Amino acid sequence: MRKVETKKAPQAIGPYSQGIIVNNMFYSSGQIALTPEGEMVQGDVKEQTHQVFKNLQAVLEAAGASLETVVKTTVFLKNMDDFAAVNEVYGQYFREHKPARSCVEVARLPKDALVEIEVVALVK
Repeated sequence: MRKVETKKAPQAIGPYSQGIIVNNMFYSSGQIALTPEGEMVQGDVKEQTHQVFKNLQAVLEAAGASLETVVKTTVFLKNMDDFAAVNEVYGQYFREHKPARSCVEVARLPKDALVEIEVVALVK
């Protein structure tokens, strides 16, 4: 088991890591719209989703993976009414490759984020 860390994504804000590699599989912690400096992106759910994907790309790269090797995502939404807007941004990052996905509405996310996404990916 190997811990994944990068300064190109926000540092963990609790007792967890940005991700873990086990048997050539990368499991990310959920990413919210924090910048690598730890500042929350202010703006709508689309802007926050773009930052989430920047963070995901950074931790995937640090793990030796990429969006193209993602096999499963889980999307957590503060409000399911944002589903279409998040889907629009999500589709910009997963064009041809479409991993399995779950999407749920939750009561609240860390730092009052509007969206959080976690991934499972194959390490190259």
